[in-house]
Amino acid sequence: MAKTVLVVDDDPTQRRLSQAVLEREGFAVVHAESGDEAIKRLSSGAAVDVVLLDLVMPGISGQDTLVEMRARGFNQPVIVVTATGGIDTVVQAMQAGAMDFFVKPAAPERIIVSIRNALSMGALKGEVDRLKKHASGRTTFDDLIGASPAMVMVKRLGERAAKSGIPILITGESGVGKEVIARAVHGSSDRAGKPFVAVNCGAIPENLMESILFGHEKGSFTGATDKHLGKFQEANGGTLFLDEVGELPLDMQVKLLRALQESEIDPIGSKRSIKVDVRIVSATNRDLSNAVAEGRFREDLYYRLNVFPIEAPALRERKEDIPALVDAFIRRFNVEEGKAVVGAAPETLACLTAFDWPGNVRQLENAVYRAIVLADAPYLQPHDFPAISGVAAPPPEALSTPMPVPSAAELAAALPMPESPVRILDHKGHIRPLEEIERDLIQHAIEVYSGHMSEVARRLGIGRSTLYRKVRENGLEGLVKGGEAEEAAA
Repeated sequence: MAKTVLVVDDDPTQRRLSQAVLEREGFAVVHAESGDEAIKRLSSGAAVDVVLLDLVMPGISGQDTLVEMRARGFNQPVIVVTATGGIDTVVQAMQAGAMDFFVKPAAPERIIVSIRNALSMGALKGEVDRLKKHASGRTTFDDLIGASPAMVMVKRLGERAAKSGIPILITGESGVGKEVIARAVHGSSDRAGKPFVAVNCGAIPENLMESILFGHEKGSFTGATDKHLGKFQEANGGTLFLDEVGELPLDMQVKLLRALQESEIDPIGSKRSIKVDVRIVSATNRDLSNAVAEGRFREDLYYRLNVFPIEAPALRERKEDIPALVDAFIRRFNVEEGKAVVGAAPETLACLTAFDWPGNVRQLENAVYRAIVLADAPYLQPHDFPAISGVAAPPPEALSTPMPVPSAAELAAALPMPESPVRILDHKGHIRPLEEIERDLIQHAIEVYSGHMSEVARRLGIGRSTLYRKVRENGLEGLVKGGEAEEAAA
């Protein structure tokens, strides 16, 4: 998805020049003739990634426009442009939040480098903010990527549920981002900033499940050399996220149900129960109602967890979100891998959007990661996604069976012959002798230029005396008599 640059300048010629330079590098360009118009465009919510801001304009100046932008919370990188301002003006603009500046007229290379540096710094700042929110447990539904109807519904339900302590069950296929939704619930609730503890119930050995969830006392069993706080106590005051809750064994389901009902746990070897204040958000990629019917999941625990269900949509059900997801992954992996990929080409986005993504957002994320690592161009191309764009690996039997080596004659028959009457290969597929190829080439040139030897010599890049010698050696004198007469008459 092309990055959008807002060019704010009262000079239409300068705007057109900037647009030509930026569009040649693949950027989308929008214009504003004044600071007021720029503020209105930003306030409208239109996509703007970088602002190219002229400092000297009638009405509200570029300096005042920048101050107003920051006061209203617009954090897009700003590059100031000046033609007459002194160093003090530039320093003030930088202190107000500008990222770079250059003096008009600027070389195209200078403009592009400045824009790309601003995008890189913006991506780095965004990634730092994301990691801070993630580490502090303050991720909210505003941080969830996607504006499709399915995701809008998820956000509305999640925001409504976050305001209370109601148990939430997030359902959906593997890889749709159930934990991301759970973190947004936690960050949007009054428990934001407190512990968020995630437990993958399907990855814990059955004999360790009770100890990991509820803890144990020192010496309570063989190998218990120290006291261990369980996940419930780690999450005390915050949120405990039970991922793949459908994988819990039946005996653990009984103990979990008691912990939820009584808000207390019994660590292994402890003589008394411990009160805990934990909000439970669980998730599963299975149909728990079927598991209940088959006796693999307790019905009372199911109703206890499934008080407020939220279904996370599969990626194929919200394909309009794929460009925004790709853009977010590109920014993130650029920072992690030290790359400078600007975005994905339109044909690449069309290819990615047409794919069904059985692995959902996780598969898309890994595909973009691989493409970023291997990409050499500023924009990701379809060939950077070989598994998606249709480039398939050879079947296993083709790898184990040696491929037959075709003969020269077979290659000659299989390859399309050039349209030129001067043949390079003989009927057996072998290279013809150079003398024969040269004779045919001279004969063809004489025929094409009607025997005008001066033109033939010029086109072949040789002198006329050399051309006549080669004509005699190859017995082609009969082709040039008419042409020589015409040339002499001319």
